[in-house]
Amino acid sequence: MSNDNFFNLHDMSQGLNRALSEGVDARIFPGDQAMVSVVTIAPGHKGKLHAHPQEQWGVLLAGSGTRTQGGAEIAVGEGDFWRTPGDVEHTFEAGPDGATVLDIFAPPREEYATAGSGFGEGAVTE
Repeated sequence: MSNDNFFNLHDMSQGLNRALSEGVDARIFPGDQAMVSVVTIAPGHKGKLHAHPQEQWGVLLAGSGTRTQGGAEIAVGEGDFWRTPGDVEHTFEAGPDGATVLDIFAPPREEYATAGSGFGEGAVTE
């Protein structure tokens, strides 16, 4: 696509690449007031339990998994989505077929504004 404000979920050349942890990779799309992250999680892999001040919404685009949030573990499937208030510890573990999660942060996470690795210095728990 030729416009700087149009993207495609399947175009792996788009976005800022960030390796969050082993088996957990993200493509980040920063905006002025919000940020989108497309996270691909390999089968059986899990992100680190962490928290940040930004509100986060997530939708499971493909696969299955378990969302841990505020101490509760919730099984989720394709099409399920959730809200995570700021400063609530959370993580995601992919099911046997892996998972693709679309995360939306408001406001944007400054530590995700550049390519790199890790969950960012703004995380309360890494």
